[in-house]
Formats: sequence, structure tokens, C-alpha cells
Amino acid sequence: MINKQMEALLPQVQKPGRYVGGELNSIQKDLKNIDLRFVFCFPDIYEVGMSHLGLRILYSELNLPDYLWCERAFAPWTDMEELMRETHTPLCALESGDALSEFDIIGFTLQYELCYTNVLNMLELGGIPLLSKDRKGLKNLVVAGGPCVCNLEPIADFIDLAFVGEGEEVDLEVCDLYREYKKRGASKEEFLEAAAKIKGVYVPSFYDVQYHEDGTVKAITPTHGAPQKVEKRLMLDMDHCYFPDKCMVPFLEIIHDRAVSEVFRGCIRGCRFCQAGFLYRPVREKSADTVNRQCRDLCESTGYNEVSLSSLSTSDYSQINPLLDKLLEWTKDEKVSISLPSLRVDGFQNEMMNKIKSVRRSGLTFAPEAGTQRMRNVINKNITEEQLLKTVNTAFSGGWTTVKLYFMLGLPTETLEDVEGIAQLAQKVVDAFYENSNKPKGKGVKVTVSASAFIPKPFTPFQWEPQDTMEQMLEKQHVLVQSVHSHKITPNWHDASTSLIEAVFARGDRRLGKALLEANKRHMRMDGWDHYFSLENWLSVFKDCGIDPAFYANRRRNFDEILPWDHIDYGIKKEFLINECKKAYCAATTPNCREACSACGAARFGGGICYEKR
Repeated sequence: MINKQMEALLPQVQKPGRYVGGELNSIQKDLKNIDLRFVFCFPDIYEVGMSHLGLRILYSELNLPDYLWCERAFAPWTDMEELMRETHTPLCALESGDALSEFDIIGFTLQYELCYTNVLNMLELGGIPLLSKDRKGLKNLVVAGGPCVCNLEPIADFIDLAFVGEGEEVDLEVCDLYREYKKRGASKEEFLEAAAKIKGVYVPSFYDVQYHEDGTVKAITPTHGAPQKVEKRLMLDMDHCYFPDKCMVPFLEIIHDRAVSEVFRGCIRGCRFCQAGFLYRPVREKSADTVNRQCRDLCESTGYNEVSLSSLSTSDYSQINPLLDKLLEWTKDEKVSISLPSLRVDGFQNEMMNKIKSVRRSGLTFAPEAGTQRMRNVINKNITEEQLLKTVNTAFSGGWTTVKLYFMLGLPTETLEDVEGIAQLAQKVVDAFYENSNKPKGKGVKVTVSASAFIPKPFTPFQWEPQDTMEQMLEKQHVLVQSVHSHKITPNWHDASTSLIEAVFARGDRRLGKALLEANKRHMRMDGWDHYFSLENWLSVFKDCGIDPAFYANRRRNFDEILPWDHIDYGIKKEFLINECKKAYCAATTPNCREACSACGAARFGGGICYEKR
């Protein structure tokens, strides 16, 4: 039910479909029967948020209890926001049209550090005090989940409670507790003290942080009976983990406009820069029967004609070929295409290629990440140039002519020769096409090289490493472009300035909260969009707040330093991460989890790949 004030603004904005709700499979409930109102806030625009699998899962699951109504809200685009401010129209949920201030729990998913300004902007537009300490009652509890919760500290002053790890179970446990404490008229502090006893729940205000004179963390001390370390929650049995049999179908095209089903969580590989690969350990697979059923249910309930198999590395799924056989039994006849994102160079085989090319023929994407073998060993990528060339030759023989290669610039120990190696590797891919006797006749090859900037992230072996300075990154980008000598290769690169700010907030502490408040006062938002991001504005904010961004982004940290996130526990031993970092300096590799157990600590959860027979 669209808000009447909002409805009056629709003719004046670019994409009114972002704000109307009422999509197929969206959920309406009668407020007279509702004890708890929850609004799932995605701090980006509708097209991005509606593409997010976590929103699809948790929206459906939170609406299972009769007493609970979960609705949605997204960050308005700037044209709508200007009108909302002019007309004093609050940010509303799509299902009821009610302002965010009408809700018991306002939940944000934090997928990306540059969304933090959007979180504050959405709270302000919704009529909710920004700081947790200014929200006195139990109503308008602001909660957060998602990967950025692994270091919530920069935004901790604004969040009442956070979910560490996977949310399918803990979200409902907290909602049940909230309902109980709301009925008894309990205070916010009483509720938070009880919630902090639930595994996976982090209450930032229950931890005191002290600093040394040099700015490093001196101590993190729990209060109010909170645990010394907050241990993550995760789902061990993926076949019985909640997954919706239907999802909402938007009125306008979204970023990933297709049915999506997970095949597994986690990753066996242990790439040393990859945060997700460590946060979601151990690997837990779904059976091929479960994935096949979920894909078919989603296509039947939505009408989508494309299904994507989601994971961090889809070709590492141990049942990929049996699953494709099951999917092809019905997708061919029903004209449903199958998308396999996140393919590894060493996982793309003839059998898989022949299956997917029968229903889908588009560009292939691989991620060598580094241009030389030394650098691939440093980051523990565990693929060789020979494997890449064998893979692209297989693809070329199968009819593909477009390949995208992902790399990173600024990785630890990287030299300019390593950067030149990226262009040289891309050239070898081009040469392989023209040397392949089975390549498509009468067609040329197109190789896109996409280079992002390395960002040191918490809970990775590189969490202690400095990020390259802006000057170093710009030099490497220049070297990359100058090293490309073929019009068949298109080099792209990520803006180094956004990577600097992302690194600041990725490894930051609570003192950055004042910078976020100042950025909000200056009306900074949509930092994930090039048109609105301004490095100049951020550097001005940091200067006025007395913050040195280099302290967070460009400083190498000692192994014995207390890190701002040391009171959060994702199950990976710090000693393991230190050892992996030291191995990187020697360009020594670690086998993947199916080859050998490296004793990272994830076995403590009692399931997943740690207990499979190798």
C-alpha cells in the first residue's frame, strides 16, 4: 500500500517503480494481528537490493510467523530524496507505506563499507535518531547483519545490535525475544542484556574500547555480562536450511533479474585476500536434488527464464555435473537458461562446457587475480598459466569468443613486473584463440582485463598489510594500460580513491563514527556510485575530524597489535592467519580444503567439509 505523500511524488521521478511495492509474491498482512513490525532496509537503490539473495531469503523467512510482518525499504535515488525533503515525506516501507519510525526493528544488511553514509541517510529520512544512545525506548531498535559486521566498529555508535554470521536462525530468535520483552514493557537495556546472551548477537554499547597514545587499540572490555568474544552463527545442514520456494518479481529490471539458488556456502580455496572465503568457512554443500528442486520451484513461481547457481566458486561444487544433468531434464524444454557465475580456471571442463552451452552462450569470466606465477603463489590462488590457457582453449573450441579476466593491483609484495605480467597473460589468451584450430570461424576474440585495487580486509591473512598509496596505485594502473599492445584487449580498472575510503572503514575503529556523522551533516551519500563519491569531500571530513586515513589504510600492523575486531570470532584462528601471511612473503602455497586440512579452526563448528572423507 503506497504512502499517499509518496504517491504524489511519483510522476516527478525517473523510476517510480522503485517506490510502489505490490510486486508478485510480496507479502501483505493485517496489522491487527501483528505483534512485531520489522523493516528490512537495504542501503542502496531498489535495483541493487532486490538482486540480493540474502534479502530474498530473510524477507520470506521472517514473514513465516503470524505475529511478525517483515517489510522492505531501499535508499531512494537522489531525485526522489530531494522531493521527499522538500515535502517532508518520510522514508516508508513498500508493503504498508508506513514511515520507518513506525517499526519496532529497523534492520540493515551491510554488504559494503561505502554504504554506511546511506544507512545514516535512510535513518534520517525515516525520522529515526542516528545515534543508538539517543534512541531511548525499545521501539526503533536498529540492527545490522551482513559481512561488514565482522568489523562493525566504524558504525558501532549507530547500531543497537548486530548479527554475527548467518542469520536464518538467530534473526528469529532475537525477534521472539523482542516480542516477549515488548509485551512485558521492558526497557531497551534489559532487552539488550538478554539478547547479548544469544550466540551470534553483538551489542556494541556493551564493549568499552581504550586506545594507546599512538592511536592503536589498548583494550576491548565487555560490560553488562556480554561475552568476551562474540562467536558467529552458521547453518550446518544446508539441505534443511530455510530457502523460499518463491521470490518477488520486480516491476522494473534489476541488476540480477533471474532466479537464484545457492549450491553451497564457504570456499575450499583460501585465497589470502578474500574475506568471504574465511568468513563463511567451513564449506557446506546442498545436495543436487535440493538445488534442482529449489531452482524449479523458483522458476515456476516467478516465471523467470534464467536460473543462476550461486556460490563463491561454483565449479568447486562436488556435484556440479550431476546437478547440471538434473537441471537440463527440464530447463531445455522450458527454455530456461542456466548461469554459472564464479567459475575457476581449473574447474571449467569439457563435460561442464558441453552442458551449459546447450542452453546458454555468453561471455565467460575467470579470475586469475595476478599476472605472474609468483604473485599467484603469494595470494594462494593455486592456478597456473598452463591451466588458464588450457581452459580458454577449451572454451574457444566450444564456440566462446569473449573472455573477461579479473585481476587485483596492489597486492602484498607486488612489483611493476607483476603488473606488466597481467597484460602479458591477457596477450597469451588472445594468441591462444588464433592458434586454436577449432575456434569459431570468421570471428575475433575479445578479452577484457578488469583490475580492482587490493583492499586489506579483517579476518584474512592480509589484514595486517598496508594498502598501496594513491600514488602507487595510479602508477600501477598506468603501467597496466601501457603494457597492453593489442586492440583485442580492453583494460579496465577500479577507481583507487573509492578503494582508499573502503580500506579506511574496513579496518577502522569507533573513532570513525564522528566522521560518518560529519559526512551526514554534509549530506554525503551514495558513495558506491561514481557520480556522487568524492574523495575531496572525504579528505575534508577526515581533516576536520582530526583523522588520518593513512593510519587505517596504508599502515602495516604488527602481528601482536590488538585489532578493532578482535572481540568478534568467526572461527578462524589468528595463529593460522598469521602463518598464512608469513607464507605469502615466501610465495608458499597452502592446499585447498579437499586436498588437506590446514587446521584453520573451522572444524570446531562440527560439520561441513571438515568432516568429509578426503
